[in-house]
Amino acid sequence: MQRYFTNKQNGNTFLLNDADYYHIKTVMRMTDNDNIEVVFKNEVYLCSLAFVGNNIIVNKMTKLDSQKDLSKEIILIIPLLKESKMDYILQKATELGVSKIIPIDMERSIIKLDKSKETKRIDRWTRICKEASEQSMRVTIPIITELKSWHDIFDIDGAKMLCSTVEKDNTIKMFLQSIKNYDRIIIVVGPEGGISPSEEKLLISHDFKPVTFGNRIMRVETAPLFVLSSINYEFME
Repeated sequence: MQRYFTNKQNGNTFLLNDADYYHIKTVMRMTDNDNIEVVFKNEVYLCSLAFVGNNIIVNKMTKLDSQKDLSKEIILIIPLLKESKMDYILQKATELGVSKIIPIDMERSIIKLDKSKETKRIDRWTRICKEASEQSMRVTIPIITELKSWHDIFDIDGAKMLCSTVEKDNTIKMFLQSIKNYDRIIIVVGPEGGISPSEEKLLISHDFKPVTFGNRIMRVETAPLFVLSSINYEFME
């Protein structure tokens, strides 16, 4: 069943955004009395559609039992990337349960973000995450922050993981088994050229633990999905 998110309620009806109404009518070709699921304040409701002229009324019927997202909060810190790679990571990381995504301008990032276009870009990224959350039947949408610097993240508490191409001993399996008592995991993934030695040294000095993927050097769009899949395997309830 198709799922939509909203933060607007009017009595016994939910108000969706224009893009959702377009999707219901034009893409899904739904008709009168068809049912959808609506997520409101992290709860899922079964709703019935009523087509009244050019308007679509979303009538709340009953609250559903729903599968909650991962019990651990997962914060993914990624570099600015080319649009296709960024979109792919946002979509797949959402499907795999990420809670928050923090873009950071790293030394070896080849993409720079024009500050005048930052709000528009974040709106687009948020829309990608919303659609991926609906598709994967989540009850939350990942938060995407504004562009940050390294010093903005050092005070975040949690188990801190640095995806390293230098570390040889500490595997992701060892790291995950050592953090079972943590409720939050922070993951740093570098750009195509990797995290620079000075950045890695800085992160390690702030309690980020370098982790190796073994003999494999993964593409930047593959690495976070490998980590998130491992976290799902280790901590899925």
